Amino acid sequence: MKQVKESSLNRAWKPDNKGWVFEGFPKTREQAFRLQAAGIAPEHVVLLDAPDTVLIERNLGKRIDPVTGDVYHTSFDWPSSEHVEKRLVEADGIWESETVAGLLEYQRNLKGLESTYSTVSRVINADQPSIDVFSQVLTFVLSRHRSVAPHTPRILLHGPPGSGKSLQAALIAQKYNIVNICCGQVLKAVAADETSQGELIKPGLETGQQVPDSTVLKILTERLSRLDCTTRGWVLHGCPRNLEQAEKLNSAGFTPNRVFFLDMPDEVAVERVTFRMTDPVTGQRYHSLYKAAPSQQIQDRLQVNPRDSAESLQRRLDLYRTNLPELQELYSDAIYVNADQDPHAIFELLESHIVNRLPKPLSHRWTPSSSD
Repeated sequence: MKQVKESSLNRAWKPDNKGWVFEGFPKTREQAFRLQAAGIAPEHVVLLDAPDTVLIERNLGKRIDPVTGDVYHTSFDWPSSEHVEKRLVEADGIWESETVAGLLEYQRNLKGLESTYSTVSRVINADQPSIDVFSQVLTFVLSRHRSVAPHTPRILLHGPPGSGKSLQAALIAQKYNIVNICCGQVLKAVAADETSQGELIKPGLETGQQVPDSTVLKILTERLSRLDCTTRGWVLHGCPRNLEQAEKLNSAGFTPNRVFFLDMPDEVAVERVTFRMTDPVTGQRYHSLYKAAPSQQIQDRLQVNPRDSAESLQRRLDLYRTNLPELQELYSDAIYVNADQDPHAIFELLESHIVNRLPKPLSHRWTPSSSD
C-alpha cells in the first residue's frame, strides 16, 4: 500500500492495485474537490480528534531523527538507543504560537472536509493509547460502506468530449459512495500490469489506436463484476461508444438504471478542449481562457495533449455524432442535460434524477436550443 503525502501530488498520480494512504491531505474543501475532479476518491477518511491542550503538549515534545526520519517524543516515545538520542533534533513548527496558528487553520477548514466526506468519514478520539487508536482506525478501514443512494445505482454518463463526464462522475461517486468507472482509466490500469492482457493493449493505448471492442468489453465487464460495484453500484463513462458495445454490455447483465446524455454544441466542446494544457512538472491542468497559468515560467512549459488538437477533436466529435442516434434509440428513457452551464448546476440536476423515480418517457428530447 502506498503512503502518499501532499508533495507526491505535485507529480502525476499513478494508483496501483494495492491501494494508498493520504497523510495530511487534502487540507481544504477546495483541495478535496480537486482530488474528486482528478478521479481520486477515498473509500475511508479518518479524522483524528483530541483537545487542543493535548495537541500543543504533544507538538512541543516532538523530536525527529534526521537520519531515518522517525518521530520521537520527549514524554511518550523516547528512543532506547543513546546513539539515536544524541542525534535527535526539534521538529519544525513545534512552538506553541505556531501550533495554535496551525490548529486555528485546521478548525477553519474542518467543516468543509467533513461535509465533503460525510458518507465515508469517521472521527476517532486520538487522546488515548496509540494501540487503541490504531485498533479503531483498522476496524473502520476494514469495514465496507453501503451506498447512501435509495437504490443500487448503475449510472451511465454519455456525452461529447469536454462535456464534463469525468467531473460529474467523480462528484456522484463521492456523494453516494459508488464506484467511479472510467473506461479509459480501467484500460490504462490493465495496461500498466505485467499481464498478457496488459501487454496486448499497451501498444494501442500508447499510439492512440483503438482497442478492439471485444477486449474493451472483456476488461470492463470484469471490473463491473467486482464486489465493490455489485454491492455499492457504479457510475460509468467512456463506454459504450456505439450501439454494439451498448448491446453487449446489456447482454452481459450490466444494464444501467440511469442514463444521462450530457449535450452541448460542438463549438463549446472546441473551446473547452483545444485550449486546455498540462504542466508536465506538476500534472496541473490549465486553460487559456478559464484558468491561465499563474506565471510565464509555467506557461512556457505547458504541453497540449495531441488528442486535444482541433483536428483530433473534430474526428472524435464526428464519430460521437454518428453513433449518437442509435444510442438514443436504445436508451429511450434517458435524461438529457444541457452541459453548457455551471458544473454544480449540472450536478444538482443529475442528483435530482438519481434520488427520484425515473420520469415517464417524454414525447420529445432535449436539444441544445431547448431550455433545460
